Amino acid sequence: MRHIIFGGDGFVGRHLASKLLADGEEVVVADINKRDLPHYGKVRFVHCDVTDRDSVSAIGMKSDDMVYNLSAKMLSPIQVRAKRHEFFWPVNYNGTQHIMSAMAKVDAARLVHFTTDMVYGHTVVYPMTEEHPVAPLGEYGLSKLKTEELAEEWRTRGMRISLFRPRLIIGPGRLGILEKLFRLIDRNLPVPMIGSGKNPYQFISVFDCAEAARLAWKANVPNEVYNLGSLNPPPVRKLLRDLIKHAGSKSFLLPTPARAVKRVLDLLDLVNMPLMEPEQYLIADEICVLDVTKGKRDLGWVPQYRDEDMLIAAYSEYRREKRRGRRRARIRSGRIKVSR
Repeated sequence: MRHIIFGGDGFVGRHLASKLLADGEEVVVADINKRDLPHYGKVRFVHCDVTDRDSVSAIGMKSDDMVYNLSAKMLSPIQVRAKRHEFFWPVNYNGTQHIMSAMAKVDAARLVHFTTDMVYGHTVVYPMTEEHPVAPLGEYGLSKLKTEELAEEWRTRGMRISLFRPRLIIGPGRLGILEKLFRLIDRNLPVPMIGSGKNPYQFISVFDCAEAARLAWKANVPNEVYNLGSLNPPPVRKLLRDLIKHAGSKSFLLPTPARAVKRVLDLLDLVNMPLMEPEQYLIADEICVLDVTKGKRDLGWVPQYRDEDMLIAAYSEYRREKRRGRRRARIRSGRIKVSR
């Protein structure tokens, strides 16, 4: 079977491609980027811009293809308020629309599509099941929710679409908002928390996300939506203390009054000087824990990686990249001679 992964050069896509190759499957990676990844000797890469309808159609999908949409604009880098719509929607919504339309033209009927837990907005009840009310707090979550509505429309026309709502995806090689945290720890600076840090913070491993997508294919792509989150997420302050200890840093945690901090962040956002996206800080002190039992029941999916381990793995990769960057800088300046 042929598997087409839109956004296959990205964080989750590269791991999914490797898993499918290990299963002996034919894989096509469709992406606007192409990194130096070891499995590219075994997969077909096609340059594709999902915002361009013709570029998506040029992939040459067939009716029996298994399709995955992992293309997305994320919450990093931070965007000013006036530019958020034009930043998120062309890829997240229009790109999804182009993929689904191209599939329909060739009668391709199976799609795994990733959205986000940001569709939920504020916590109403926890743990959050897939039936939790949806009320996105910004353009990112809204753009993703609208793709779920697109999926509902195409399901009525015969498509099978599995939707995944992951928490913040983490693992080696992924930074985003975590880069700010890692810099503070590296510099032995205080690490502020919005609130007391007593609330749990749930991540989801990149490896567990890739496995969920693979298992959806194995289960014949159920027409369902699934939460993706870790098991037993620890409190924020424990998560951060463990990381600081691992790093050997002198940083310390700084609790803050959540309501006051959010007001300040709202003001900074209003004057186009955002420090965080509202979708991040507005729920930072809430108990945002996803219930993942549905994925286990339908797909046999059980998350294997702990939040603590994945955060440390991301930090360790960040440190390695910093060392590589410093070495490259010394080579360019002539302070290190490279033997040939």
